[in-house]
Amino acid sequence: MLLTALFMGPAAALAAPARGAPRAGVDRAVVRFVAPEIGGVMSPQFIFERELAFEARLEALSDIGFRVTEATPFRERHVRAAMERHVAESLLAGLRMDRAPSEAELRLRARDARAAWAQRAGGERAIVSAAEAEGLSQAELLRVFRRQARASLYVDRMITPMLRPSRAELESLHASAETPFRRLSFREAEPHLRRWYVSRRLAAALQEFYQNARARVQIHLL
Repeated sequence: MLLTALFMGPAAALAAPARGAPRAGVDRAVVRFVAPEIGGVMSPQFIFERELAFEARLEALSDIGFRVTEATPFRERHVRAAMERHVAESLLAGLRMDRAPSEAELRLRARDARAAWAQRAGGERAIVSAAEAEGLSQAELLRVFRRQARASLYVDRMITPMLRPSRAELESLHASAETPFRRLSFREAEPHLRRWYVSRRLAAALQEFYQNARARVQIHLL
């Protein structure tokens, strides 16, 4: 399978860090990918072990059917999902927009991206714990969410608007769909529902973009 190599030999630590042991500060690239959107073979992009492991932890924490343990924080399917999302976000983040986002917009959207993951993964403490487990610094963590921010802004501006659903959309969703907030009044649920809705739509857009781009993206495990 595509990611089997990441769980063998020296890379086994990606799947099962030693009990109670912090991740080493030295990192290494585990995936290289190239695509026309980001300069082709003359401009390869890399995914590093600690960042991919952090993102796989978030995927696992968001997987309702999976029980996260200290010995098994994630499975191969979570690494695959994290890698595909990382590649899609990197490609989108590198594309040109009609109007480049301002620093204030990036900061705001990065904050929203982090809050959305916290909602899916079990709270802000889950984000912090996952980062600590992989030894990610605050600067590295910010870089992850800024990449997600720019990718989401590209999707919203250049593909389909999705970051600002209307109140009417949310009211309809609350009244008719199965969401985690059905027991709350709409007034109580609205801010949580908005984040949940945007997060789900963005995840679907990223997956669709990745599948459409897959034929022109070369991915190599290192």
